Amino acid sequence: MHLKLISCEVLFREMCDACTHSPHQVDLEFLPKGLHDLGSKPMAEKIQGFVDRVPEGVYEAILLGYGLCGNGLDGLTARHTRLVLPRAPDCIALLMGSRERYQTYFEGNPGTYYRSTGWLERGKGLQQLTHNTVRFDEPLEAMIRKYGEDNGRYLHEEMTRYRSQYRKLTFIETGLEAGGKFLAEAAAEAQENGWTFERLPGNLAWLRRMVAGEWAEDEFVVTEPGQRIVASYDTGVVKVKP
Repeated sequence: MHLKLISCEVLFREMCDACTHSPHQVDLEFLPKGLHDLGSKPMAEKIQGFVDRVPEGVYEAILLGYGLCGNGLDGLTARHTRLVLPRAPDCIALLMGSRERYQTYFEGNPGTYYRSTGWLERGKGLQQLTHNTVRFDEPLEAMIRKYGEDNGRYLHEEMTRYRSQYRKLTFIETGLEAGGKFLAEAAAEAQENGWTFERLPGNLAWLRRMVAGEWAEDEFVVTEPGQRIVASYDTGVVKVKP
């Protein structure tokens, strides 16, 4: 098959690795992590624009390297080519390898902040996807330079208040870290915030199955032309609607 992959750059290393193991020809396109900053509806509109620019009749399917991502994929419509999306709430679940593993870890480790190579090397300014972002999650010094001493300190305090709910930082190791830089950076971030630190082995099998064309119904939703992806608000994460 000839496949098109449109993916968030947070998964850059992992998706490139998955494609090296695919038996199919996969054309890759990575979109900025900052799309999550826009909010769910604008994010979906932006991704829809990239989907619509894919030429008709070239690919058997357009693969989406995302989870539902705070409803940022809700409403995405297949025009002339079917869409394939993992039934994942976010990229953390994809890096863990399954919804079940993600849910078990999430429930057993409340107050956990997650990092991976993509979350570190593609810019740390974006908050976790369970939070709204408005482009203010910057270092204190940068905020003061932009907005002045008093306003900068106030905005920094307000926009980083979400950190107070976390007690732990978990770094998901996928084997693609290429040295200890990312691990050290994540450990230092945990120490800086007074959080405990854990290294968690990742699993790239889910991503590899996507680019291999192994789209089992319990792991992927496949929309035919004219259908759209919508949030299902159940264990299936997403479903198809006309």
